[in-house]
Amino acid sequence: MKECLDIFWEMQVDGLCADGILISSMALGFGNFMSVREGKAFHGLIIRRKFLLDQLVHNALLSMYCKFRILSMAEKLFIRIPNHSIESWNIMVHGYCKMGQEAKAIELFRKMQQLGIEVDSNSLVSVIISCSQLGAIRIGRSLHCQIVKSYMADNTSIANSLIDMYGKVGNLTVAWRIFNQTQRDVITWNTMMSAYTCCRHFSEAIALFDQMLLGNLMPDLATLLTVVSACSHLASWEKGERIHCYIKEGGYELCQSLVTALIDMYAKCGQIEKSRELFMLIEEKDVVSWNVMISGYAMHGDAKSALRIFQQMEESKAKPNDLTFLSLLNSCAHAGLVEEGKFLFSRMEHYSIKPNLKHYACMTDLLGRSGNLQEAEALVMSLPISPDGGVWGALLSSCLVHNETEMGIRIAKRAIDSDPENDGYYILISNMYSSMGWWEEAERAREMMKKRGVGKKAGWSAM
Repeated sequence: MKECLDIFWEMQVDGLCADGILISSMALGFGNFMSVREGKAFHGLIIRRKFLLDQLVHNALLSMYCKFRILSMAEKLFIRIPNHSIESWNIMVHGYCKMGQEAKAIELFRKMQQLGIEVDSNSLVSVIISCSQLGAIRIGRSLHCQIVKSYMADNTSIANSLIDMYGKVGNLTVAWRIFNQTQRDVITWNTMMSAYTCCRHFSEAIALFDQMLLGNLMPDLATLLTVVSACSHLASWEKGERIHCYIKEGGYELCQSLVTALIDMYAKCGQIEKSRELFMLIEEKDVVSWNVMISGYAMHGDAKSALRIFQQMEESKAKPNDLTFLSLLNSCAHAGLVEEGKFLFSRMEHYSIKPNLKHYACMTDLLGRSGNLQEAEALVMSLPISPDGGVWGALLSSCLVHNETEMGIRIAKRAIDSDPENDGYYILISNMYSSMGWWEEAERAREMMKKRGVGKKAGWSAM
């Protein structure tokens, strides 16, 4: 862009007038390079110098502001365009989707249909993505029918977005049918694999990866991350090791995101030393890498090692986040490291991290498990936010473990007041009354549950 700007200023010095093609090219360049400050200044300049603002320039500026994610300016420009071209409508639909305004993208798309304005493939992909994000599957299905009727189903980008949409709503049958009917590229394979992992069909995702290799198609980084994630969820060391060997033999660059995925996979497969080995290979570790290693040790019940990794993290440039402390507190709770847990909880303030309900549930569990029930109750009662099922559940579980029935009944009553729709609290308090031989109170708790219309959810037993 620097060379373009230099030539543009030379033209101004020589008194040469820039035409619409040059101005629009400059605006598109600022958008592509995400040069927000320069792009806005350039827009101001062309207005002040009264350069020609034709349809081409308007569309380029509209595209630029959509890429900058400056919604207010994009909407102002769109409204001010006297005669909208087909391109400006499509740019705006695509822009709304990119800026996370999915409902507006669908609304504008519908308006285009009512006015009989031609929709391009980018807009169709954007609207399908918007339907997927909003869970608007009925609109998505209707759009799919229109795509089939208009013979646009053969477009690979459109097919990929449809596979993604159906995968996210759990309709793998339709996703698979589209996958088999389209001209497939790497993104198509990746999207179908992601659909399987989204629906927890991890074995099918790995099988599809194998099928992709048999077709002599080169996987990309997204493919490898998806298939390694599938191995992690299956805790399949054999399959994970095979994928890792393929990565090494294929000469793929072990970028940070891929190494981090492999660290997580080996930890979940019980190979924590292999995780540590890979972790040490990363020169500039980011917060995700540190978190994965800490959670790996926490998962294996090795709280001391998790704390040592955290100490190393604090000595590095990486800054811990809320997930770092969640893994550490959970690890301390299961290992009974009360003082260490208290220190970590107070340490969050040093990093300006505000505890959420998950952190409070971990602290309640930590105190409760160690027998500090009064302290655990005091913490719950002093929360700056209303406790949820995780917090109440941690406290009630501790009461049961330490046979503090009377305290448990008192806590369960408070839990019912805060969440009267939770069937577990009624059942728990009824069982506590029964254990003390207070049969009438136990029956009253069950009756209260019926009167309030709270149904007992189906459960399962490992027995």
